[in-house]
Amino acid sequence: MISETLLIISLVSIWLSLLMSMVTLSGAIHFWLKYSAKLVTTEPLPYYPKVTVVVPAHNEELVIAKTTRAILDLNYPADKVELILVADNCDDHTAKIMREVLNNRSYRYRNARVVERHGSGGKAGVLNDALKMASGEYIGVYDADAMPEKNALYFLVKEVLKNPERHVAAFGRNKTRNAKQNFLTRCINQEIVVTQRIQHCAIWHMFKIGRIPGTNFIIQKDFVESIGGWRNGALTEDTDISFTIMQSGKLIALAYNSEAFQQEPETLHDYYFQRLRWSKGNYQVILHNFWHLFDRSNWRVKLECFYYSCTFLWFNLAIILSDVIFLANVVALGVRLFNPTVYLPFTFEQGNILIAQLLLLNWALMIILYVLQISIAMATQFGQATTNQVWMALVAYFTYSQLFTIIAVHAVCSVMADGLFHRNGNVWVKTRRFSD
Repeated sequence: MISETLLIISLVSIWLSLLMSMVTLSGAIHFWLKYSAKLVTTEPLPYYPKVTVVVPAHNEELVIAKTTRAILDLNYPADKVELILVADNCDDHTAKIMREVLNNRSYRYRNARVVERHGSGGKAGVLNDALKMASGEYIGVYDADAMPEKNALYFLVKEVLKNPERHVAAFGRNKTRNAKQNFLTRCINQEIVVTQRIQHCAIWHMFKIGRIPGTNFIIQKDFVESIGGWRNGALTEDTDISFTIMQSGKLIALAYNSEAFQQEPETLHDYYFQRLRWSKGNYQVILHNFWHLFDRSNWRVKLECFYYSCTFLWFNLAIILSDVIFLANVVALGVRLFNPTVYLPFTFEQGNILIAQLLLLNWALMIILYVLQISIAMATQFGQATTNQVWMALVAYFTYSQLFTIIAVHAVCSVMADGLFHRNGNVWVKTRRFSD
């Protein structure tokens, strides 16, 4: 009876996750059918608010020069951009390289400065310190490895000006600048394209829900000050402040034409610990906001809490349970070759064929939907829709995507251990950079 109950829970949970993915995919398709034929222009804006661009950098000497130049070369009035480059607890030449770029003849008279910081709080701490120095109407954030496209800031500002009372923030899309480096970076590129072109576009299009990413976004300075800034030490300060914005009834608008090119991990070790940090941060945000499901929070907060809870808790658990069922039945089948009296532990009475068919249908649907999402996402981005991407998506499903389950389990155990042993779980593992 217990085995049958677990089997039913696993099957129903996976079907619900597939349904949620199909709804999201449908929303994204409608979004791109609506906007892909629109001509994108950069006509003058009604006015150009001053933007303080903050670049948190911890030992980023390999990438900071290109990012700094890209920001200074943005298609936005130079007198309306204040640049604060923060060398945060660096023990390399990050600050020196920042100053070398600013001393270039082309940038010598720009409103830009280098701050060598020796404080705590991680990236959130850097942003809070920069908030006190900023003179702009908006705060813009770019990670040290994220090179904004020339019109990235223009499109962010254009989006918030459509409804400045409600759009207190705007975010753009991030693209992988080292996508062709190796198999891992190609997989990461596929993941990011799906996240940016399917998930973000769909939930904004259907529900007007936006999520601040770690880079390539702007937010009203007055609003950030009114909520007390970023939460110091948060592993995912972007997700954390996104919930705060939604709780206030304001919106985080999607500026889908704003793009930044960021460097992704090139080794499995760097990738694993980067995503482990992200997963832990997301679990912390879920635990911090889960109670909003039962209070009088607005419906967007409730929907987002439900989405995160399903994605990171319920559906992950269902996938793990499904894998356990599969492996247990495979082992039992192997034992039966030598001992015919052994029965499969997970089955409907003697309906072994039925359970096999149901599991096969589940796996087939998951694979098809995974490849379909990638194919549609790639089709919306110039030069990405190739037959090689389809074959790579199939390989990635059985390799790269399976890492998520391992990382999720590790993250949950780590968060639980942090609470149990009262240890500081907000420790960052530096993602190694590569010169490009």
